Amino acid sequence: MIPDSFSVFHSQDRVTQMPVGTIRTTVAKTGRVEQKWHHVDATDQVLGRLAVKIARVLMGKHKATYTPHVDTGDFVVVTRVGELKVTGNKLDDRVYARYSYYPGGYKETPMRVVFENRPERVLETAVRRMLPKSALGRRMLKKLKVYRGESHPHSAQQPIAWAF
Repeated sequence: MIPDSFSVFHSQDRVTQMPVGTIRTTVAKTGRVEQKWHHVDATDQVLGRLAVKIARVLMGKHKATYTPHVDTGDFVVVTRVGELKVTGNKLDDRVYARYSYYPGGYKETPMRVVFENRPERVLETAVRRMLPKSALGRRMLKKLKVYRGESHPHSAQQPIAWAF
């Protein structure tokens, strides 16, 4: 006789007993997720390794309540992006392409030129390519705030400093 507090699961040729209510899955709901603010100093950080850590926080994978279809991530403020490190020959080899959809409108810009003029764009592009390619990913990217210098206008949110 099976007690009332047990459920019976049939798995191919065997019967497995499991106590009712022992396994619970937490599913986050939109609007009920607490989002914190984090501050990252990008001085002497390697571009790709920093982008991976930022993307994980923007998606919310660092939380136990991570749900793939809900934006459970936190805000990230990155300062001193101009002092990032890029390893290897990526500054010369990697190019950023854009197309205006007009004949002859294809243009390529080397990473070195983009990094000298707008280092924020290099980090934003690296993080964007690691996020989901959907409306949810675009919403996650809006929580990334990147600044070239030391100051940022988000001190009222009291961002928590990251220590690597």
